[in-house]
Amino acid sequence: MTSRDAPGADAGRGPAGDEPRVQARNAGLLTDIASIGRRALRAAWRDPEAVVPPIIIGAFFFAINVGALQSVAEATDPGFDFKAFQLSTAIVLTITGTTRAIGLTLDIQGGYFDKLALSPVHRSALLTGHMLADFLLAMGLALAVTLVAMAVGVRFETGPAGIVAYLVLAALWSVAYAGVPYALALRTGNPTVVNQSFLIFFPFAFLTSALVPEQALTGWLATVAKFNPVTYLLRGMRALVSTGWEWSPILQSLAAVLGIGLLTHTFAFLALRGRTSVK
Repeated sequence: MTSRDAPGADAGRGPAGDEPRVQARNAGLLTDIASIGRRALRAAWRDPEAVVPPIIIGAFFFAINVGALQSVAEATDPGFDFKAFQLSTAIVLTITGTTRAIGLTLDIQGGYFDKLALSPVHRSALLTGHMLADFLLAMGLALAVTLVAMAVGVRFETGPAGIVAYLVLAALWSVAYAGVPYALALRTGNPTVVNQSFLIFFPFAFLTSALVPEQALTGWLATVAKFNPVTYLLRGMRALVSTGWEWSPILQSLAAVLGIGLLTHTFAFLALRGRTSVK
């Protein structure tokens, strides 16, 4: 008896009963996220503009700020390690807004996103896969700038484990803020709008303790900094570098990251639902 004659062989045939019907099968959420993440990460590393400029920007700000302000800061407060203090500012400037949202807009414009949306892939994976790539990319960028700082004398009081925690915290911030450009990408499909999303963050970067310690801030700037989540992010990152496993600022930093992430990702996933919903 051939396979065509086997019992139940008609179950997978087309209407005429003569050809097997091919049906797509869902591979699972984690597999979908990993597949989309790998594609986005490969595209990032093949695109030097996604990797090289952020590292140059971070290293440039680190060098300029240390060169201009180190002598003043350390003369005012003997024993203050201004290089270690400035590293976190350089890292935040390096990784904030560095996402694959531009690649997502190109997928939307080219029709590839619509093809994925019509496939059995989980809809949430269309966004979380890119965010996984963002997390790994941010880890790599933050590590590069950290190595530059360590080469000129910055040391972590928390040791190797602290370096890993520092990079993870930085990458989590990058992904938390990435909800902004992804929401814009999914709403507009316009790479120009996505490129300008970093301008939303720019005021937050400097209305905080980016250049001087919090206790040196005065007036309205000190008040604004108290409500700026970047202040708490920097506080926790600097603790990992300079003061050791001081859990209060570290947990405050993590809470700030999670709070911003909850807000921005809500907008991003709402935009994803709008983009993939059947009109």
